[in-house]
Amino acid sequence: MADRSTPHHTTTHAVAQTLLTYEKDAEIFLQQWGRKKYKRPPLLKEWVALLPRCAVVLDLGCGAGQDARYLASLGYRVVGLDRTMSLLRFARQRGSSVPVVLADMRTLPVRSGSLDGIWAAASLIHLPKKTVPSVLAALHRLVKPEGLLGGTFTFGRNSRVKTGGWMPGRYFARWKRDELARALRRAGWQVLSLRVVSNQERKGRWINVIARCR
Repeated sequence: MADRSTPHHTTTHAVAQTLLTYEKDAEIFLQQWGRKKYKRPPLLKEWVALLPRCAVVLDLGCGAGQDARYLASLGYRVVGLDRTMSLLRFARQRGSSVPVVLADMRTLPVRSGSLDGIWAAASLIHLPKKTVPSVLAALHRLVKPEGLLGGTFTFGRNSRVKTGGWMPGRYFARWKRDELARALRRAGWQVLSLRVVSNQERKGRWINVIARCR
């Protein structure tokens, strides 16, 4: 996510508040998603099985870098990207061989057609829903023909800033299955798998997506 000192010029209030929360509560996040023993997400296993050998992969919203390091251990060429400097520092310390980049997912410093896959675990969920279609279209331009997108989205209605519970202050966009499928298809993605899961990797109901560039 983001560095407080360099806010993106198009950052909305909800996104800015989310970025501030991740920077302010980075250590709380790391206790859960950085310092505990790594557990490979079930969706990641499915997605990896579809990647070509030696794939070039972007971990979009890489956080502490756990998934990026796992992908690198499989022989993929991985770059982690996030907007929270504190989390990127941790990712660099834990996996110096995996390059990480501080950048905004809405203006990605990536060459068109240069990626075999984009992994977006619980990252696009922090963008306002009206912003997501253009981001999905931009991601589509970054991958090669047959390139793959894997991502997790919060399921439900009532997108809002979380006011209680773990790390309050973050904005969550909530999606219905058909709504998200339409957004993906309009952005040029062929949906290979889209299903609702409960309490699988994170608490609550989520939509797991695998899509291919068509």
